[in-house]
Amino acid sequence: MAEALFPHGGVAFVGAGPGDPDLLTVKAARLIGQADLVLFAGSLVPPAVVALARAEAKVVDSAPLSLEETHALLAATARAGGLAARVHTGDPALYGAVAEQARLLDAEGIPYIVVPGVTSASAAAAAFGVSFTEPEATQTLILTRLAGRTPVPSGQSLAELARHGASMAVYLSAGDPEGVARALTEGGLPGDTPVAVAHRLGWPGEKRRLATIDTLARTVRQEGMGRQTVFLVLPGLGRGAASKLYDPSFGHGFRPARDDD
Repeated sequence: MAEALFPHGGVAFVGAGPGDPDLLTVKAARLIGQADLVLFAGSLVPPAVVALARAEAKVVDSAPLSLEETHALLAATARAGGLAARVHTGDPALYGAVAEQARLLDAEGIPYIVVPGVTSASAAAAAFGVSFTEPEATQTLILTRLAGRTPVPSGQSLAELARHGASMAVYLSAGDPEGVARALTEGGLPGDTPVAVAHRLGWPGEKRRLATIDTLARTVRQEGMGRQTVFLVLPGLGRGAASKLYDPSFGHGFRPARDDD
C-alpha cells in the first residue's frame, strides 16, 4: 500500500524520536501504519513504535543486516509498488546512515522522502525542564560528539567547541565520560557547569540525572548509562543551577549526583 506521494512505490526514512511513541510526528505514525515494509534497528527503536505497523506489513529488524541487504529490502518493496518505512531513532539527519542509503536509492531512481523526528537533545531539555538559550548567557546550541572510532574534522573537537561557552548536546559519547569531562574542561568550562544526562529517554527504565562536569564521569559509571545517552552541557544556567534543579519542588524529582554519594 504505497502512500499517494509514491503512486509507483517508494521509501520513507522516518524519524522515530528518542523512544516515547507519543513523540512521533503525526506523519511518522501514519507512514509506519501504512507501510508494506517496516525496517528498523531493534536495539534503537522501541517495540511500541514498531507496533504501529499494520498486521499485513513485513517487519524486519535491520540490526544483523549489511547496508546492501538493507537496500535490497527497501528497493524490492518500492519496485513492487509498495511503501517501505525505514525507521531511524531520533531524527534521521543526525548521526544516522540516511545519506549512504539515499545514494543507493538515487542510483536506481527510487523515490524517497525524509520525515524528521524529535531528537534526544530536544526531548531531554523538555524532560529536565531546561532551556538551551538564556538571555545574556548563550543564544547558541551546538550538537556534537566526542571523537572515537568515528573521527571529527579538524577544529571541531569537543574541547574546541566548548571554548564558545554555548550550550551543547553531546551524542554518542557515553562510552568515555571521562573523555567528555576532560574535553569540556580543556575548553575552559568550569567544573561546576551543569550537565543533564539522559539515558534511553522515553524507554521503560529511562534514567535522568543532573551532574556537573566534575561529577559527570562518576555519575555515568555509577548509573550504568551506556548507549543511547545524551549529555546536555548548560553553561547558561549559571553557577549552582544543578543544585537548584535537584529541588523536588521543581517537580522533576531527580536523584542528586553529589560528591558524598
